[in-house]
Amino acid sequence: MLPLSMTLRSLVLGRPLANREQAKRQIGVLEGVPAMGLDGLGSSAYGPEAALTVLTPLGVAALSYIVPITLSIVALLAILFASYWQTIKAYPNNGGGYAVSKANLGVQPSLLAASALMVDYVLTVAVGISAGMAAFVSAVPALHPYTLELCLGALLLITIVNLRGTIDAGRLFALPTYVFIASFGVLLAIGVHHAIVSGGHPQPVVAPPPLPKTTEAVGVWLLLRAFASGCTAMTGVEAVSNGVSAFKQPVVKHAHRTLTVIVVVLGLLLAGIAYLTRAYGILAMDQQRSGYQSVLSQLAGAVVGHGLYYYVAIGSLLCVLALSANTSFVDFPRLCRLLASDGFLPRPFAIVGRRLVFSVGITYLAVTTGLLLLAFGGITDRLIPLFAVGAFMTFTLSQLGMVVHWKRTLSSAAETRARAATWFHLFINALGALSTAVALIVIIAAKLTEGAWITLLVIPAMVVLMRSIKRYYTHLDARLYDDSTLQLTKAEPPIVLVAEESWSKLTDRALSFALQLSPDVIGVHLITQDDDADAIKDNWARHVEGPAARAGMKPPKLVLLRSEYRLMYEPLLKLIEELEQQFPSRQIAVLLPELVKTHWWQVLLHTHRARHLRTELLRFGGSRLVIIIVPCYVEEPRPSEAALEEPPVTPVE
Repeated sequence: MLPLSMTLRSLVLGRPLANREQAKRQIGVLEGVPAMGLDGLGSSAYGPEAALTVLTPLGVAALSYIVPITLSIVALLAILFASYWQTIKAYPNNGGGYAVSKANLGVQPSLLAASALMVDYVLTVAVGISAGMAAFVSAVPALHPYTLELCLGALLLITIVNLRGTIDAGRLFALPTYVFIASFGVLLAIGVHHAIVSGGHPQPVVAPPPLPKTTEAVGVWLLLRAFASGCTAMTGVEAVSNGVSAFKQPVVKHAHRTLTVIVVVLGLLLAGIAYLTRAYGILAMDQQRSGYQSVLSQLAGAVVGHGLYYYVAIGSLLCVLALSANTSFVDFPRLCRLLASDGFLPRPFAIVGRRLVFSVGITYLAVTTGLLLLAFGGITDRLIPLFAVGAFMTFTLSQLGMVVHWKRTLSSAAETRARAATWFHLFINALGALSTAVALIVIIAAKLTEGAWITLLVIPAMVVLMRSIKRYYTHLDARLYDDSTLQLTKAEPPIVLVAEESWSKLTDRALSFALQLSPDVIGVHLITQDDDADAIKDNWARHVEGPAARAGMKPPKLVLLRSEYRLMYEPLLKLIEELEQQFPSRQIAVLLPELVKTHWWQVLLHTHRARHLRTELLRFGGSRLVIIIVPCYVEEPRPSEAALEEPPVTPVE
């Protein structure tokens, strides 16, 4: 019978997957759009709202500028689409900003791109979930005080689903994704039709709140800030190129189709939302005030009212926004795996988990995002200023890397047609690099004092951290490298020390094993002022020395250790040091008998002295010391109980 913990884990995360099932876990376009497009599609809600928030001080005049600002964002989106189309084709094995920069710009730029991308992924999760909950409390105002709790609950749900696997997340999130696309596609079509028929002044079904008074004159700086805030709508464009390996064969075709669907839908949503907010006279509201209504909530109410269709549309928007974090959960672990494989992140990030996903990266992303939501209270407006800097920094470095890539390709292209095609590709990526670099400068300048300075400090700090990790692994590998063959010189058996508290089955088992290793065995007992040393010696003579002598074996010695602070490792380490000096050619082995705890409540009922002693011996014992754990069970286990829920069908030959 399986343990309860394994049963619950299988229920929540699903059964373990075998390596041979990897191909079946790849995704197509149907799953790819929800798995990698939710970030981009969801940003159509908070991108335009962020721009309108900046324009709000202009009052009614703000409506005149939202359309041209959005069109400039859509134009930049089209440039990025063409650029990443080429990146996917050139780097079909996860050609994200890190891989492209590493191959063409060098280690330092690649780490800068990776750090920026990792920060952006964390912020994407936080902003997506907070925006989703903002849409939810817009529809259910009574839940406004519980915004943070709702954000954390959504984060937990998304984490569990992604720990089950990418294809599971894509299939589970497919329904709300396509309902969102369909419902808002129809809603925007209805709104545009009404606006055209009415000559640009449609009558709202539910009137939006009155426009605020003008408190600020229009200026270039304010328009640049609005553009910078609106650029948050493009932060998910790079997701497909970062996760190409998740697609089934042919990967390039499926990745290109997925990217096309995401960008086309996002561009239409942005353009439609901008046009209708101007037509219906809708501006952003303060999210921290009661009665808050998101821009899309106001827009849906104005077009179709607050009937069933409104709640279907807003419900799908809530799901897409809250689940838009899924894009980061797909790509962030894959980026971490690349960095860990190159030695820039801890190696556990590169290990595949029970469901053929990188579980450590998923868990790290969830914990980091949870801390960020707690720090900023789950309020989208507080998180937006930190957003987009990392994404556009990665955009720029990735495009610069592709420019170098095409220049290198150009030097080897012989045919005229091939050179012309390469020049065209180079132009597209150069245009993308220039556009995103200008946008990055604008974003940094506009948001620096609002919170972007935090992102600008975190990104280089992460670069320093990753280089430190790389230095550690390089130093470790150099120290552990051994080019010599196995040394098989005959050596004396070790001197074996057995740590014991009292005579029991644990001590019996440990001493019996010790006598099989070496004739020189020493029992080590820590005594306090209350212990009777003579009684301990008599007990040892009766239970150990006598039986050993009668069996014709050298009786183990008993050494009583005293410690002023009741810690066994201090006097034990001194004894080990003395033995090493006395026997310079022999190793010292310490046997630690330990009772195996098979239930959680047993962990609370024992002192764990063996574990603590092992930790200190490993820390201070040195290379001549060997530590051996001798387990003892209250109930003898069966090895078959450790088998997975579904053992492999095909045995390894």
